[in-house]
Amino acid sequence: MATLATLLLGACGGHRYDVVIVGGGVSGTTAGVRSARLGATTLIVEQGPWLGGMLTSAGVSATDGNYRLRGGMWGEFRDSLEAHYGSAEALKTGWVSNILFEPSVGARIFRNIAQREEHLTVKFNTRPTAIERTSKGWKLTLQEEEGTQIVRCKVLVDGTELGDVATQLGVPYDKGMESRHTTGEDIAPEEANGIIQDLTMVLILKDYGHDMTIHRPEGYDPEMFACACDNPQCQTPKEANRLWSQQMMMSYGRLPGGKIMINWPIEGNDYYVDMVEMTPEERLQATEKAKQHSLSFLYFIQHELGLNTLSLADDEFPTEDLLPLMPYHRESRRIKGLVRFTLNHIVAPYRYTLYRTAIGVGDYPVDQHHTRYSGWESLPNLYFHSVPSYGVPMGTLLPESVDGLIVAEKSISVSNIVNGSTRLQPVVMQVGEAAGIIAALAAQEDIEPCEVGVREVQRQVLAGGGYLLPFLDLPTTHPHFGALQRVGVTGIMEGVGMTVGWENQTWFRAEEPITLEELSRGLNRFDGRIPHLAQESNVTVGDIVDYGHITAERWAEWGLENFDPKREATRLECAVAIDNILDPFSREVTIGGEFRP
Repeated sequence: MATLATLLLGACGGHRYDVVIVGGGVSGTTAGVRSARLGATTLIVEQGPWLGGMLTSAGVSATDGNYRLRGGMWGEFRDSLEAHYGSAEALKTGWVSNILFEPSVGARIFRNIAQREEHLTVKFNTRPTAIERTSKGWKLTLQEEEGTQIVRCKVLVDGTELGDVATQLGVPYDKGMESRHTTGEDIAPEEANGIIQDLTMVLILKDYGHDMTIHRPEGYDPEMFACACDNPQCQTPKEANRLWSQQMMMSYGRLPGGKIMINWPIEGNDYYVDMVEMTPEERLQATEKAKQHSLSFLYFIQHELGLNTLSLADDEFPTEDLLPLMPYHRESRRIKGLVRFTLNHIVAPYRYTLYRTAIGVGDYPVDQHHTRYSGWESLPNLYFHSVPSYGVPMGTLLPESVDGLIVAEKSISVSNIVNGSTRLQPVVMQVGEAAGIIAALAAQEDIEPCEVGVREVQRQVLAGGGYLLPFLDLPTTHPHFGALQRVGVTGIMEGVGMTVGWENQTWFRAEEPITLEELSRGLNRFDGRIPHLAQESNVTVGDIVDYGHITAERWAEWGLENFDPKREATRLECAVAIDNILDPFSREVTIGGEFRP
């Protein structure tokens, strides 16, 4: 029954916010926090009892990528984990990641961060039943435990796992793999298909010290898991080059405190089902089948591998069945945005202009899970396809056809192949931050999200200690970090991407020299009035002095040392000087990255 307060709010037109975010997952949480920190009254609507989505509610409490790109709320989250467990080393308990933690700990951290924001409200166990566009923004009807409530806002953010809000509002989208003829990606399939990645119902296990074997699940077939690891039952592995030992499988996701996260991609608990366009009822039924698949894998571990003292942790999730609150969705709808980010933009960023609009970074290989799909052998082999690290363009968050809406999480406008990297948790966290910044600025300036200036969003990302481009030369705490980022994201000076072992890296080459030809070419692109010099000699401190009429005092004010006009200048010194002389962000760019007149 609705309370009197609920009825009165409905009669009065409902509570008003600047920004409402539907979905309190990874991106929804960071969007809410960053929006609130900019002073916008913000509401997160989360259908479950936890914030954090795939990192917490789905139990994927091991992060992938961006280990050396520690910035923004991604860095803040890591700080909190290290404070909880005692050190950064304490998080290195499994080999799948250098950052592992218990899902319930992650959920508490996200809740604590949110509770500290005075402009942020979070409604748990709440879902929208209707969303309408009004002359002043949006009107949402929310179903809460105590009844319904009407709320209104200027800007709406879709932070759902599968892009449900955007679809409800009529935003066109892609699903599955595009044809290489559509995206221009040479590793994409010849023909498009609707095949999405496997999802996973994660298991969090703990050792009880005595037999905890569960009842044999209905339909249990040990052949489904026989080659999950090297054991006598394995005869014909799907991926012979990835047949690892039982010990490797069980230490893969070992968490601080001794629990074990089972998110095992090799003939384990990955499960193929396409929930994207299902009804809520159909999704519940599909989730139940995914649960049974994971419980069958647990039974295999207990019964066939002899690890019968391990079972579902009874102190992790607030669920009757002790399983996570939701599946781990690796793939969603992907909106048709103002720009589409493809593999070609990552591999050759300076051939295009989208890098100039970057609002966050990623460095994980393209990693897709398909082996539970019948016919997986015919799909492109996208197991850890190496790419350089990259910046995510702002326009990927902005739908091409619906005003007042920003889309986050894994539903941004990227190709299927690029989603294999941007789906990872640190990237999604930064996507959420950018969504919150765009939303707050749009609400406060009373403009559409697509009208928010790229440079203003980037200023706020940098102000929050975040990355625009993934240069590894300087940490975010370095006094020259902002100068390097601003000069880099305008393209005046370019970084170099590379793959080193398992790492995908980009370097500004801060301590190296730069030729007059290269620097003048970049300056000419930025401002055509600056001449392009065909001189291969390296830039000296004296060249900078002549160009900007610099004195030794100004050089020192910029935090630079060794004012010797005769010596060669480093690329970083050039970047700091250009940042101070030209103010690169004084030139706005379009959402496509072209310089405005």
